[in-house]
Amino acid sequence: MLKHILLPLDGSELAEKSLEYVDKLAEKGAEITLLMAVDPPEALAYSLYGSQIVTAGPIIEQPLLDYKIISENMLEQAKAYLATKAEALQKAGYVVTTRIDYGYAADLIVETSEKEGIDAIVICTHGRSGFSRWILGSVTQKILSAAVCPVFVIPPDHKQDE
Repeated sequence: MLKHILLPLDGSELAEKSLEYVDKLAEKGAEITLLMAVDPPEALAYSLYGSQIVTAGPIIEQPLLDYKIISENMLEQAKAYLATKAEALQKAGYVVTTRIDYGYAADLIVETSEKEGIDAIVICTHGRSGFSRWILGSVTQKILSAAVCPVFVIPPDHKQDE
């Protein structure tokens, strides 16, 4: 049985499927690290006329303070979300650590697994293929190619009973 598992979560029901596998993979009292990568949805661009928030659509004039508020709100929502997931795992007898970092999910997952001495990463994949995978990339594929520990990948339509 594993003693330290990394569970990357993104707030989706699909990602939460990985929580169902903790009892099968970890011994009671094992350490579970819940990681959430926070990536503000818009990039800040500076211009001669102040800051602007660049989106997929037209440029929106916003003061810098709005961008900071957006980032802080995302961080607070992530903390609250992970706290609820951590509480359930703690009640089940696990030692839970939560981490929230800014950055690209695949990089943060691999870095955290290396720094924290993780025994295994348990992740659900969105199952994208073709054009959407090419455009959006595959976080899971990047983790599989860079991780220094085993990675358990749960497909999107997998049922635990099977």
